Amino acid sequence: MSATASAPGSRVKVRLGAKIRRLRRDHRMNQAQLAERLSISASYLNLIEHNHRNVTVGLLLKLAEVFQLNINELAEDDESHLVSNLMEAFDDALFEEIDLTNVEIRELVGAAPVAAKAILALYDAYRTQLTDMRSLADQLSDEAGALLDFESRMPADLVSDFIQGAGNYFPDIEEEADRVRQEANFDRQNPIASMTAYLQDAFGVRVAVLPPAPGFETMRRYDPTSRVLEISEILPRSSRIFQLAHQIGLLSISPVFDTLLIEGGVKTDEARRLGRISLANYFAAALMMPYDDFLGMAEGLRYDIELLQHHYNANFEQVCHRLTTLHKPTARGVPFHMLRVDIAGNISKRFSTSGLRIPRHGGACPRWNVYTAFLTPDVIHAQISRMGNGNGYFCIARTLQKRGGGHGSPQSILSIGLGCELSRARELVYSDGIDLDNPERAVPAGVQCRACERMDCSQRAFPPVHHKLDMNENTRGLSAYVSPRSR
Repeated sequence: MSATASAPGSRVKVRLGAKIRRLRRDHRMNQAQLAERLSISASYLNLIEHNHRNVTVGLLLKLAEVFQLNINELAEDDESHLVSNLMEAFDDALFEEIDLTNVEIRELVGAAPVAAKAILALYDAYRTQLTDMRSLADQLSDEAGALLDFESRMPADLVSDFIQGAGNYFPDIEEEADRVRQEANFDRQNPIASMTAYLQDAFGVRVAVLPPAPGFETMRRYDPTSRVLEISEILPRSSRIFQLAHQIGLLSISPVFDTLLIEGGVKTDEARRLGRISLANYFAAALMMPYDDFLGMAEGLRYDIELLQHHYNANFEQVCHRLTTLHKPTARGVPFHMLRVDIAGNISKRFSTSGLRIPRHGGACPRWNVYTAFLTPDVIHAQISRMGNGNGYFCIARTLQKRGGGHGSPQSILSIGLGCELSRARELVYSDGIDLDNPERAVPAGVQCRACERMDCSQRAFPPVHHKLDMNENTRGLSAYVSPRSR
């Protein structure tokens, strides 16, 4: 609920206690000092910080003034993603015998968010070790004694949490991208030439385009000693531009990346290396698609991704990712969620400001159109979905192929899903001709089978957690976990 739509004495329903407490501590204020500035008692502030009292809109306005924040930014519920991730963790079969309720999880996050994050980190470590042990067992069964180098999922989880916590918006990187664009005299009609010249003039780096060669798989390689940046000729034009911009980011604003990661609590070396790559990708998108210009163009074209691709010399995934970063407090775009999956259902990229829960581990609901898009490649699919909690979303999905070389080389087929709350769907060109108000158009969906209570789903792969199965060996319903209805 926005402040502008509320009566003067109405309450803000999101849980702000932990955020207010954290902001107060960040500003080195005790409860008495903040209470005095808010014209309330310290005891009442204490109740607010522990989520025992709601926040009035009038008090929210005072808090925004004290902490010099946009009211929408302050009112945003930063606990929701932590609650969702914990709920997913506790949906694991490991906790099947523990009758833990959603209310208890929310109370834990509200009262002790740091402890809740510690539990999530512990669960991530457990999942990492479990995955590694299973991989090792599988590998040793075929190649006994082989030395293995496993990739831990935990660094990816840490970086994903860091990006989600920042709302996938980094004003420092946006400012640096604007500065570099001016210094490089960036030419949108010929970006490769202007980026190549900037690398030579600013850093003494020569760009070499490598011709294709059998078995050569490197797309970009920078040698700090010779100061030569090699870009593969195999890459399409949009990818060449992106890789040049990525390298400019690493060379020009590495200290900014490091500072953001340190401030964001990304501590391990592996996670920081992955975080630097993610932030360099963010910089590359910001350099190619300037924030204010891109937002204005996106709104004017009603978020037509294909037209945005042509205008900014970018590919489908790059444009979709850039659309998820439009969260400047004074100029916001539609809040999107985005995920990228492979044909096996693995989620390799996830981010959400739309409110949709995206699973932290494993795959998502098979009814999401990000999976059905594989059935008709290169076609954009639009879908209205209704979650078990009643929330509606409008989503588009399309497959893409990532080619690695010439004839016979393996190709990666991925699917990109992008969506928003159903209430914002009319702002997207893809909603034209779709009856958004017709409830029969909505696909009943969930998050994951283990977390979904829908028992009438023919695509259910696993039973829901904490649901007693009443199965009859003599009957068969739509799935093994769906009891058939009597006539």
